[in-house]
Amino acid sequence: MTPLEAAGLQTFYGKSHILRDVGLTVNEGEIVALLGRNGAGKTTTLRSIMGLTPPREGSVRIFGTEVSRMPAYQIAALGVGYVPEGRKIFANLTVEDNLRVPVPRVFETFPRLSERKDNRGRQLSGGEQEMLSIARALLLNPKLLLLDEPSQGLAPLLVKDVFRIVQAMRAEGIAVLLVEQNVRVSLEISDRAYVLDDGAIIYSGTAAELACDEERVRSMAGASAEVWSI
Repeated sequence: MTPLEAAGLQTFYGKSHILRDVGLTVNEGEIVALLGRNGAGKTTTLRSIMGLTPPREGSVRIFGTEVSRMPAYQIAALGVGYVPEGRKIFANLTVEDNLRVPVPRVFETFPRLSERKDNRGRQLSGGEQEMLSIARALLLNPKLLLLDEPSQGLAPLLVKDVFRIVQAMRAEGIAVLLVEQNVRVSLEISDRAYVLDDGAIIYSGTAAELACDEERVRSMAGASAEVWSI
């Protein structure tokens, strides 16, 4: 079954109409980028999918199950991992305590965390905190992962480390929906892309096709002229 199918999402914050008829799909073993300027509705889309800001109208199906009226914990139990913007790790807990149990597979994926497993969250670099946030989401072996701005505030070398990990997830068959301001690097690793503008989808197609549209790429906040090699 398709990991994620969303259609006709109409989401509000109070009286403010944020998402306007948003629809998207993510298939198994696929990275899909959700791009757009700041305030376009990207984070709200993820929150609507996760049940944190439920849409007033529309449908969200996770592996064939309609979840648009489910609470977030039930959606997560279907096999959905969510890494919110800002990481939200526990700063005063060690890496192992943040993960709650030592998981060899997680430490194999994130050797940097294994080296620092006794350090507290606040002692980690921004990149290490992002890795910890992703690792925590992977503990329940999700089949669908929602990532919100994983490269935010990271140095280029750490950005590359984080996105190599995202590519490894695809190789394991995990479906990934990626919200990211770094347009070029997200298009380089993604299979398909959607572009949001003022809460509506204005582009849906292959990532490679969008990457060739230099004017559109440059128009989106966060686009970098640097050539990335993942």
